[in-house]
Amino acid sequence: MSASKKEIRVQPIENGTVIDHITAGQALNVLKILGISGVSSGVVSVLINAPGEAGNKDVVKIEGRELEADEADRISLIAPNATINIIRDFEVQEKKNVEIPRHVEGIVKCINSNCISNSNEPVASKFEVRNLKSGIELRCDYCERVISENIAEHLL
Repeated sequence: MSASKKEIRVQPIENGTVIDHITAGQALNVLKILGISGVSSGVVSVLINAPGEAGNKDVVKIEGRELEADEADRISLIAPNATINIIRDFEVQEKKNVEIPRHVEGIVKCINSNCISNSNEPVASKFEVRNLKSGIELRCDYCERVISENIAEHLL
């Protein structure tokens, strides 16, 4: 890069979370999972399609917030290779890969409109999670329908 070109850098955060190695194109879905829709108590930085060692990736930095376990579980369904970095006093205090759960309950809507989990019955959706070479696949415990594409669209 020549000296005349200006570089724009994302500023470090004092306390919060950096979600790295998000599957390219999924950063906005991560924000949706976290309930961030434009207004946040802290700075939120989003990198989309950033170059990485293993190909392009997305990165989300959230100031003043640490993720809950259920949020990490949801993120793992759309970004199984993501890493979560907890930042305190500008330093990485914890770094962990998301763990893909074997089962999820109440966080995904079944694609089968006739499934009991989509009825007026007080039944939470339940899915077996399969981590296949082709990607994440969810199988409904009730009707056995499989969701293997656009999982983010079915998150509750």
